[in-house]
Amino acid sequence: MTPSSPWQVLTRRAQPVRETVMRLVHPLVEALATGSPDPARPRSRRLRRRTPQALGLLPFRAIDLVLVGDLLLAFLLFGAGLSSLQDAATETHSLLDPQGLVFAALAFSLPLALRDRWPLAAWRSAVLLVPLGTVVSQQLLDGIPYTAAAAITYVLVVYTVAVRSERHITVGAWVVSVLGAWMLHPDSMAVATGIVTVTVLFGHNVRARRLAIGLLIQEERRSERALAGQAVLEERARIARELHDVVAHHMSVIAIQAEAVPLQAAGDARRLEEGLGEIRVLSLAAMTEMRRVLGVLRDGDGRTDTAPQPGLGRLEELVGTARSAGLTVTLKLGGNLTGLPEAVSLSAYRIAQESLSNAMRHAPGSTVSVRITRSGTELHLRVRNDTGSPSPAEPGHIGHGLIGMRERVSMLGGSLWAGPVGPGFAVTAILPIMEKA
Repeated sequence: MTPSSPWQVLTRRAQPVRETVMRLVHPLVEALATGSPDPARPRSRRLRRRTPQALGLLPFRAIDLVLVGDLLLAFLLFGAGLSSLQDAATETHSLLDPQGLVFAALAFSLPLALRDRWPLAAWRSAVLLVPLGTVVSQQLLDGIPYTAAAAITYVLVVYTVAVRSERHITVGAWVVSVLGAWMLHPDSMAVATGIVTVTVLFGHNVRARRLAIGLLIQEERRSERALAGQAVLEERARIARELHDVVAHHMSVIAIQAEAVPLQAAGDARRLEEGLGEIRVLSLAAMTEMRRVLGVLRDGDGRTDTAPQPGLGRLEELVGTARSAGLTVTLKLGGNLTGLPEAVSLSAYRIAQESLSNAMRHAPGSTVSVRITRSGTELHLRVRNDTGSPSPAEPGHIGHGLIGMRERVSMLGGSLWAGPVGPGFAVTAILPIMEKA
């Protein structure tokens, strides 16, 4: 192992000191030279007005009242400062060049005109100009370390830096301000330091509060977008469930009818025409149902479809369609089924529809029993079929119908059981009956 040279040892030992010095100097460098402020916040409508039509030839279309206020205040400070300096020069019979008085008054007001658009540039110019102007004013105003114009301008500029700059830049500006106050007038350093410190703390607090409000607004917008996305997904799932129920049932009936009609007709044109007519009626009914489901999507005028949803009142029609497809269906109803909440009636109808559709697909020609009874605050539904001549399910089938039925029952806070029973298959659902279901 090669021994380290004395220079290398000294460099390693000096590394922590160098890093400490750089951490201390970095805020000063950022404040005086390399730092940049945050962009100005968008103005509210109260602070940004349209240019009057009488001033339509101006190159801008809006008037920034904050900028106008800064320019107006800078002009007033310039005028008041120049007037007070000229009066002091007259009283003291000073031999100062009048141009020096104009420069001092300009030094106390110019940074204020820059602070809104270029806050750090305004502060840097104040760091250079205010001391030069103060040197002139102190010769005329005996016992007064700073003029009112200088104090107002510097406080406003430092405040803007604290509001629009990161913390280390603000710290650097505070250090430079305190050192400058000590160099210009040591006797008033405590007062000047206190004023600058309060201004910096107040501006930094305003900045922190604005950043917190901005983060809250962003979080609220993200939450709103998430809720909107969730609502869209739920609506898509609902529409997909409705489409599945409608298409699966009607297409199953149409497919079975299309296979059965030619066999039943046996070359009889009249019977073939009647069978094709039934298929056409079923097709039109499927299209009507699909239009009703798709009608929940808003049209260009923001309207929605208001056609009534199917319910248990159309149960006989549903059973008739299943019978025409070759199923032997028995229907038993119990209890008072009138006046059910729409959601309960629709869900019961869709569960029965899907169960019958599954029987058509997987057990054509089977016997199916449908039993719906109302017991107190619950609606009991049971659909059972025997095996008949079951057809194998398609490969990859994931049971969208059963998923849809479980979603409907879960949405109402009920329970569902579906599975083989003896030689057949049964679906049992219990739906709570609530006023706002």
